[in-house]
Amino acid sequence: MTSTTDPAGGSPAEVADYPMPRAEGRPFDPPPELRAMRERAPMTRVRLWDGSTPWLVTRFADQRAVLGDPRVSADMTHPDYPRQAPGPGGTLSFIGMDDPEHARLRRMVGAAFAVKKVEAMRPMVQGIVDRAVDALLAGPKPADLVEAFALPVPSLVICELLDVPYDDHDFFQRNSRTIINRDSAPEQRATAMGELGRYLGALVVAKLESPGDDLLSRLGGKIRSGDLTVPEATQMAVLLLIAGHETTANMIALSTLLLLRHPDQLALLRDSDDPAVATRAVEELLRYLTITHGGRRRVATEDMEVAGCPVTAGEGFVLPNEIANRDPEAFPDPDRLDLTRQARHHLAFGFGVHQCLGQPLARLELEVVYRTLYRRVPGLRLAVDFEDVPFKHDGFVYGVHELPVTW
Repeated sequence: MTSTTDPAGGSPAEVADYPMPRAEGRPFDPPPELRAMRERAPMTRVRLWDGSTPWLVTRFADQRAVLGDPRVSADMTHPDYPRQAPGPGGTLSFIGMDDPEHARLRRMVGAAFAVKKVEAMRPMVQGIVDRAVDALLAGPKPADLVEAFALPVPSLVICELLDVPYDDHDFFQRNSRTIINRDSAPEQRATAMGELGRYLGALVVAKLESPGDDLLSRLGGKIRSGDLTVPEATQMAVLLLIAGHETTANMIALSTLLLLRHPDQLALLRDSDDPAVATRAVEELLRYLTITHGGRRRVATEDMEVAGCPVTAGEGFVLPNEIANRDPEAFPDPDRLDLTRQARHHLAFGFGVHQCLGQPLARLELEVVYRTLYRRVPGLRLAVDFEDVPFKHDGFVYGVHELPVTW
C-alpha cells in the first residue's frame, strides 16, 4: 500500500488493492474494507491490477449520480478506462459503448426485453422450471443444485429466446465461465470469446437464410435491412448468451443457500400464496447479494465534481454496487435480510442508460423459481456443512461452484 490524499479531508489515506477479499466466514457480505471506506470518505483511491488508481465510489447516492452523469463514459476502448483484467482492449457489444452508438445497438434488441413481452414468456419459463424440478426430484440424492437446476433453468430460457440448441450447453457454459473468471489468462479469455463468436456468428448467418420467431432471427432481419452488420449482431448474441444464463444461474444457487441459512425468511416465501411476496423477495435478494463483482467501471470525460470531490477528465471510477446496496442511507438496517423490504431501488442492475437490458427477464425467472422450487421441495436442505460449500471468489459474477443438497 502507498499513501495519497483523502478527497474528503486532506488527511493521508492508504491506497488499497482492488478487488478486496471477503471476510472469512461472511461470504454473503461485502469486504469489510469497503464498508470502512464508505464510512471514512465519499471517494478514495484504489489500485488496480495494472497499477492505475481510479476513484472508488462507495455510497449509494454517489454511485447513482456517477452512473447517471453524461460526463461519464462507459467506453471500454477509452485509453483511461479502468479495465477489470488484462487482455486486448475492446467491448462486449453496446454495454461498453456510449451514446449514440450504445442507444442505436441497444434498440435492436430492446423490444424483446420489454416488460409486456417478457411477461408473455411466463408460461414458457414456468414449464422449464416445473420440468427441472421434476428431474431434480426423480434424480439421485444428494444432488448438486447448480448442475441439476440452477444452471439448466436460465440456460434453457435463453436458448429458447435466441433459438440456440440446448444440446450445445456444455460448450457455451464452459466458454462463458472462462470469460467471466478473473483468473483466466488473456489468451484463454480471447480464445473463449473467439469460439463463442464463431459459433453464434454461424447461427446468425443461418438465420439470414431460414428465419424463425426468435431473437437471432430478428437480428438477422436487422442485418438484411442494413441496420446491423454480422459482427455487430454476433457480438450482441455473445453478450445475451453469457449474461442470459450466468448471472441468473449464480443468483438462483446463491440465494437458495442464503435462504437455507435464514429459515424464517425461506418459510415466509415458501408458505405465502401472495405473488407480491415473491416479487419483493426477488428485489431484496438482488440487493442483499449483488452478485456482479469487480465494480462497474467508468471514466470521466470532463473535469467534474462528485460528492464534493474534484475529478479530472480521464480519471476512472470503480463503483462496487454490493457496498452501495448495503448503504444505511438508502436501506435501513442494510445487513439484515428482510424479504418484506421495499428494495426495488437497489443498484444490482446498475442505473442510468446502461442499466441492465435483461432485468425484466431475470426478475421473471427468479420469481418463478422462488414460487416453485421451495414449495415443491419443502424439505430442501444442505447435504454438506456450510463451511464446505465452495464459493466463487475468482469470478466477476459471484456464486457457488456447486451446492450439494438433499430433501
